[in-house]
Amino acid sequence: MSPAPATALSLFHRLLPSLRSSLPRTRTGLGMRCRKWYWSLRGLMPRGAGSRAVLPVILQCTYIEVDQVERTHAVILSRPAWLWGAEMGANEHGVCIGNEAVWTQEPVGQEEALLGMDLLRLGLERGSSAQEALKVITNLLEQYGQGGSCRENPTPFCYHNTFLLADRKEAWVLETAGKLWAAQRIQEGARNISNQLSIGTDITDEHPELRAHAQKQGWWDGQTTFDFAHVFSLVHQPVRMEAAKARFKAGRELLKQYQGGITATTMMGILRNKESGICMDSGGFRTTASMVSVLPQDSSKPCVHFLTATPDPSRSVFKPFVFGVGVTQAPQVFSPTFGDKDPVRTHPRFQTQVDRRHPLYCGHQAALDLMESDQEEGKQLQKKQQDLEQEGQETLRKLLAGEQSLSPQEIASLFQAFVEKESQVYGQQL
Repeated sequence: MSPAPATALSLFHRLLPSLRSSLPRTRTGLGMRCRKWYWSLRGLMPRGAGSRAVLPVILQCTYIEVDQVERTHAVILSRPAWLWGAEMGANEHGVCIGNEAVWTQEPVGQEEALLGMDLLRLGLERGSSAQEALKVITNLLEQYGQGGSCRENPTPFCYHNTFLLADRKEAWVLETAGKLWAAQRIQEGARNISNQLSIGTDITDEHPELRAHAQKQGWWDGQTTFDFAHVFSLVHQPVRMEAAKARFKAGRELLKQYQGGITATTMMGILRNKESGICMDSGGFRTTASMVSVLPQDSSKPCVHFLTATPDPSRSVFKPFVFGVGVTQAPQVFSPTFGDKDPVRTHPRFQTQVDRRHPLYCGHQAALDLMESDQEEGKQLQKKQQDLEQEGQETLRKLLAGEQSLSPQEIASLFQAFVEKESQVYGQQL
């Protein structure tokens, strides 16, 4: 199967649909799905433990530089390999964020600034709670703005962003239009986003000039109840936005269907749902990466993040990652780098193409080809994937239930171990 363009994420998906749910004692099923307009590989990148070690004064993001802070947090990122930011990820404090493209009444400019994916990574590196990460993002949005092409292609593709942020205690939805924004605090139940504005009248916090700007532009009369989504949504929606409405509704209904009994397995199933359009693998679009996080409210228990690092979750393995001392990058999911010769670093940008495929991606693509060309062999291969994923989920269950303890070394190498097992499955089969 050849790489294909894609559009959409989640804390549940990205041209984000993002889904999240909570249970009485465990926040679980924080699921994310990512898709990009043009195919680009996602490298999973754990960034070292947060410290006050010597950090540069200036930080280079995808297009622009920003001031660095004294201390940053360790993060695990799922990102398009060509850019600095990420479409989804988590940090050592149990903060998870996913982002989604959105188009609003506010014009989208092509001038290079921070990408929404840069803002996401900065929020994870600097925020020790979901609310703190939200403040990091909105402050940087005010200072630097958002803009620049979000695809690795000479023809720009630009959009504004919505975010789903969660930690052990609460979740937030943050939706932007240029430098303007509105935020909604989610303390219970379930919430999803999907390429459209979804915050209505229930606004917890907002940009101080949000309503005045809307009134000045003639989008709001200043008298009726202020509904952010209604006021800032485009009057004439692009076709892609209409499809997003169907995904948003389907995601909401699926969450409602499982309300009160959502587990990590449930969220993985939702992310694999093709009938709803949440999992895409047709029409030139493909879900390129997926993530589900389990965030126990009991701080003595670790947060566990399941990541595929490969496209099409219906035929991928969700592998467990837990922050720990000494956790290192799994080389099989690290995409090649090209330094100053990278097409994103040369001017004009993206005039050439480079091979960003990481080893696990290559093995997985060969496995997908086998699944489609040889039905019997494909079934055997998918069964091995399912068995491996079940092993990871059982490890999680025992770890959180106190039935199994892992040494610091085992925790640090947990994700690496499952990546190696998956690589072996593909190596044996192909």
